[in-house]
Amino acid sequence: MKTAILATLVASAAAFAPAKQGQASTSLAISSPYEEELGVISPTGFFDPLGLSSKIDQPTFDKYRLAELKHGRVAQLALLGYLVQEISRFPGELAFGLKFADVPNGVAAIEAVPAVGWAQIFLAVGLVETKGTFGDFEQGKLNLPAEVLERRSLCELQHGRIAMLGFAELVRHDLYDGGDKLLQGLPFLY
Repeated sequence: MKTAILATLVASAAAFAPAKQGQASTSLAISSPYEEELGVISPTGFFDPLGLSSKIDQPTFDKYRLAELKHGRVAQLALLGYLVQEISRFPGELAFGLKFADVPNGVAAIEAVPAVGWAQIFLAVGLVETKGTFGDFEQGKLNLPAEVLERRSLCELQHGRIAMLGFAELVRHDLYDGGDKLLQGLPFLY
């Protein structure tokens, strides 16, 4: 009993002891010439934890930004297509004896489409890619004030980023089968 009372008194006295001061740490933030570019948003701010942007020049950064914009636009269309196919299908046949309604949704459609169908898709995409100039995203930009155009460009980047994440999640959801295959060979997760 005396030991318990003594332990209580010692513990309560420790509450009034000064807190230990931690050592001052240095910031690990990496400076980059692109910290003020369009697309730097809160709460993350400029997100480049590996410092990759500090090792590139302006033309390379512009190339990466155009690729991000293009992939974002494609991801927005892919996400929309992924969702629309759950609701509706084209009438008619995709190929001889294969109706659009018979093609499964999601990733399973990749195996169901015949090789001729994939050839048509790649031909159509190739024809679209030949029209226009690489990096020319000025089409569709109206004569808007600079601040409105900047805001809309930022929104397009943000929407593209979230569409890329959303599409990746839909594909992951299609491929996920309960986790057994995902966790095989990873004993440290059990």
